[in-house]
Amino acid sequence: MPHGLYRFQQSGDLHFITFSCYRQAPLLATPQARNIFEQTLEQVRHWYGLFILGYVVMPEHVHLLLTEPERSSLAVALQMLKQNVAQKVSHPPDTPFWQPRYHDFNVRSAEKRVEKLKYLHRNPVNRGLVGNPEDWEWSSFRH
Repeated sequence: MPHGLYRFQQSGDLHFITFSCYRQAPLLATPQARNIFEQTLEQVRHWYGLFILGYVVMPEHVHLLLTEPERSSLAVALQMLKQNVAQKVSHPPDTPFWQPRYHDFNVRSAEKRVEKLKYLHRNPVNRGLVGNPEDWEWSSFRH
């Protein structure tokens, strides 16, 4: 972990997680790639006992709002998620799929939880991919 970067896990907090494709490449630009991500997220959720409050899969990054896992650590669950997606989604050979590491923001209040959910669900609208959050198939908005 880089010097000065601290993660506060095993705290019982929710976590707002962001991670990106390698060099911001749009490796999740196709519906097929985003579907694979969603399927893999569901597998990892089940394997590790995560509760996912919200998510959005964008062409070059992902946002998740989730609990800490019942089994293992958040870092291990995310590592498994990223590795499995990288193995399943076609991408240039000899090129990493993901940027190393991830951004983790501890969510400690109901106000922050609502703020982060609104942010992730509005991400496709703000990027001009759809007109309304419910039009983006690869998010938790319609759940």
